[in-house]
Formats: sequence, structure tokens, C-alpha cells
Amino acid sequence: MGLVGFLSLERLERDLFRGWCHDGAPLRAFGGQVAAQALTAAGHTVERERPVHSLHGYFLRAGNTRRPIVYSVERLRDGRSYTARRVTAVQDGEVIFTLSASFKLPEDEPDRFQVMPDVPHPEELPDAYQYWAENNPDEYREAAYAQVMSMRVVPPSAAAGTGSGRGQTEQYVWFRALDPLPDDPLLHVCALAYCSDLSLAPTAALDQEALYPLREGPSQLAMASLDHAMWFHRPFRADDWLLFAQRSPSAGDGRGFNVGDFWTSDGTLVASVVQEAVLRRRAPRQPSTAAGEPA
Repeated sequence: MGLVGFLSLERLERDLFRGWCHDGAPLRAFGGQVAAQALTAAGHTVERERPVHSLHGYFLRAGNTRRPIVYSVERLRDGRSYTARRVTAVQDGEVIFTLSASFKLPEDEPDRFQVMPDVPHPEELPDAYQYWAENNPDEYREAAYAQVMSMRVVPPSAAAGTGSGRGQTEQYVWFRALDPLPDDPLLHVCALAYCSDLSLAPTAALDQEALYPLREGPSQLAMASLDHAMWFHRPFRADDWLLFAQRSPSAGDGRGFNVGDFWTSDGTLVASVVQEAVLRRRAPRQPSTAAGEPA
């Protein structure tokens, strides 16, 4: 289907859209795709001259990949400079996700941004999905996002961490769309929203051996996105390499807090993201008992 297909929606009415999502976990819709489709729906009700500059979303229920998702758009405000939309994603009569998005006319004002971290370029790094497919074939062979996004993970040894404090974690990942995308700014922004949820939540678990007994391993951790916010600072193309610098300043109370920034390969900061996710140990499996035997 490709990334364009993943973000495409059927327009049912003026402000009503329908889409389908692939899984992130078995039969659970991938949150990044739900958020990206909701942003797509909002963007289709706004003039092209007003690009999106921020979104705020809440994941309320797991989406079912066997059923379509309906996105209802509310036109909250159409001002002289700013436009606001609210999107409600509904499946089987229940709200599974809500999104608020803001769009604005570009302004010619002074510009500044932080310097990009000094990490190896993607051409110097191996393909992450190929490595995972070879080492974890059952989990990654059929991963839908592996078919639409190219990904390069910077080894920890090649990127000295700048954070400090107990439980601080960092990781750096290069992303780009696997195939060239049309010249549609909304599509590129929605593509970035899609990939922003691929690796951010696990950032909080990179130091899991400090938070949980090492013997439990990653399979004993439950992770799911709770809320997701993004700010888009400057134009970019999602089919060019973008560095996603991620860190997790805090984890506790069954939640992991993560922040990240996106840079182009020439060092321009183009977007920032903040996310909180469920981060807790899975309940241990209870041994089976014979019929009539008390558990």
C-alpha cells in the first residue's frame, strides 16, 4: 500500500472521514497511524496556505485493525492568522482518540534553533529493520512500518549522551519515507507524525535494567502511548533523512515521559515532540491448574 496509502482517507461528508489502520501490536491499531490520519482529516478542512504548526492528541482506547475508524472534524476557529480544528476518532460507537490541531499563515520573522547533535550520518549505519528481521524474525518480518519507512539507529557508542540524572535515557534514529512522496506539505507533516510514534515510547525503557530486574527483559514490559504532542517549526520533506533525537527525563508511576526533536541532514530543526506512555511490568502468568483445583 505504501506510506501514502497508510495516510489516505475516504471522505464521507464535508467534515467526516473514514480510514483503516495496520497493527502496532497484534490486532491493535498503530497509534502513530491513528494520529497521522486524524491530522490528515483536520488538514483536509483547512486552506493549503495554512500549514499545521502543532497537534495534541490523547489515546483513549485501542483501535481494532479489523474495523474502519471514522474521523469527525470540528471547525473550532478560522481566524485571520490561525485556524483550529478538533478531531474525534470513533470505532464501533466508542471514541478511541482525540486530536486538537492548529494551523497558521507563515510569517517572515527572525529565525533561530539549536545545533543538531553530532552523530554518524545514515549512510554510515546499517538498516535497522534488516537487522531486526534477521535477529527477531517473528516480530519484525511482517511489521507494516518496515515496508514504508527506512530507519537507521545510531549506536550508543557513537553518540555521547548529554543528559544527566538517575534513569536518564537517550537514543538517536534516522528516518525517511522508503519511497518518494508527492509535493504536498500536509502529507509530509502527517508522515512525520506517523514515524514519531515508532521509537519514542521505548526510549523510556532503554535503562530498564535500572528500573526492573534485568532477568525480566523487554518482553515483560507493557508499553502504550497515552498522549502525544508535536510542534512543526519549519518546512521539511519526510522522504529526506531526518534525525530523531529522543530522551526520557522521567519514568515512574507506570508511565514513561519522552521528548524528541527532528533535524534535517543539514542541521535544521524542523519539529519537536513530547509523549507520555504506559510503562509497567506485565503481570506474571499464573500456572495452569487442574479442573476443580483451586487457583
